[in-house]
Amino acid sequence: MENEQRSPGTSLVAEAPRRRSPVLRRVLIATVAGCAVVGGLLWLLPEEPRPVPPPAPGPKAQALTAVTAGVPAALPDLAALIGDRETRVRVHPRDARSWAVLGSAYVEQGRRTGDTLYYPKAEEALRTSLKVRAKGNDASAVAMDGLAALANERRDFRAARTWGEAALKAAPRRWTTYPLLMDAYTGLGDYKATGRTLDKLLELHTGPAVMARAAAVYRDRGWREDAAAQLADAAAKATAPAEQAAWLQRAGELAWERGDREVALRHFEAAVRLDPDQREALAGEGRALAALGRTSEALNAYQVALAKQPTPQYALELGELYESLGLTQAARVQYDTLRALAAKDTAAGVDDELVLGAFEADHGDAQDAVRRLRAEWTRQPGIAVADALGWALHRAGQDEEALKFASVATDKVHGGGVRDARYAFHRGMIERELEKFASARRHLQDALQINPYFSPLQVPLAQAALAALGEPSNEPPPTDKEPQEKTS
Repeated sequence: MENEQRSPGTSLVAEAPRRRSPVLRRVLIATVAGCAVVGGLLWLLPEEPRPVPPPAPGPKAQALTAVTAGVPAALPDLAALIGDRETRVRVHPRDARSWAVLGSAYVEQGRRTGDTLYYPKAEEALRTSLKVRAKGNDASAVAMDGLAALANERRDFRAARTWGEAALKAAPRRWTTYPLLMDAYTGLGDYKATGRTLDKLLELHTGPAVMARAAAVYRDRGWREDAAAQLADAAAKATAPAEQAAWLQRAGELAWERGDREVALRHFEAAVRLDPDQREALAGEGRALAALGRTSEALNAYQVALAKQPTPQYALELGELYESLGLTQAARVQYDTLRALAAKDTAAGVDDELVLGAFEADHGDAQDAVRRLRAEWTRQPGIAVADALGWALHRAGQDEEALKFASVATDKVHGGGVRDARYAFHRGMIERELEKFASARRHLQDALQINPYFSPLQVPLAQAALAALGEPSNEPPPTDKEPQEKTS
């Protein structure tokens, strides 16, 4: 046992402490001191700089992202993108993608400014892209998307459907095509196809633009709360001021349609603060301010909107506001402006028959309105056209046929789920003329309940008609069902 070897530190008996040499002690002290000094120096040194985030994209890049993603772009950014792509195609005339982007930017510029002379330039650029594209180049889908968007802006929904379906065939998972097809199907009155297309879109993509598209479908179905929630989320998640302003403007329109004047005005004002070029919101301010009795401000808002985005619809609304104030001469000036703008649009390939028909029915030749709107119904039988044609027929004294179209616009069976005060007013007035008093009373009450401020000219008519009808009698309750007759 005496010879048993033990490892150091394992003895059961305390070992005598070992003495370190003076040299070793000095080395250890110096090492500790050196570590302290180095640690102090490191503490005093500034932190290593963090990585600098990449610079924000410039105007051209922002507009390119917006145009190719199907979201609104700021006008200065669009101008920069257009200038860049015009230079590019002059130097590289066979660059199919640049031609497609240029054409799509022209479409957006025409929509934002109301200058429909951009549309022929857009068509030329987009068709050039298809002509020069190389086999397998994705520019073809971009160009066909652009042509579908152009057709929608021109209200040529059949062409929009054709181009949209062709774009999907070329690139089935390109999500930006689906909203264009939804607009086309809605314009053609094919609401089942609109719903199916939304379902596919929701499977492919999420984000603010998709939320806004879903909101439009929900609004048409009469699901106002769902539509408002989608638009609120879209505005909150938007990544650029112009995009956020667009979704706020649509939220304002939704609030206006349900008669919430103050809420609508707040949305419109917020949209204009974010994007001073948001002209649709300026016109919305005009509607809301007029409903609030702030007439001078309303006239100013309409005038600015019309000056910056000259469209027949704004001229009609401003003219009717003037007429409601007894300013008939000023109203006539706006109605003349409407005709001139519509003629300019027609030269650029835009179909303004819907607004022209509505104008002629109330302020011009009702028979001419019927002629225009019958042709429009044949081309694109959507709810808005059904309502306008029904009202034109009423104004022309053809109430039996008028009721058929008014029923299409307000009957959920036909897709008319949207709660629109003007549609309800039109149907109620037609039914009153046909002595369907119970149903007339119900629809006139609906109109004033949905939005008591829907029209400065027609609200007083609705109120007077309802007062003339008096209280309901003991007649049987009305039903929603109308005789099912062919309407086209």
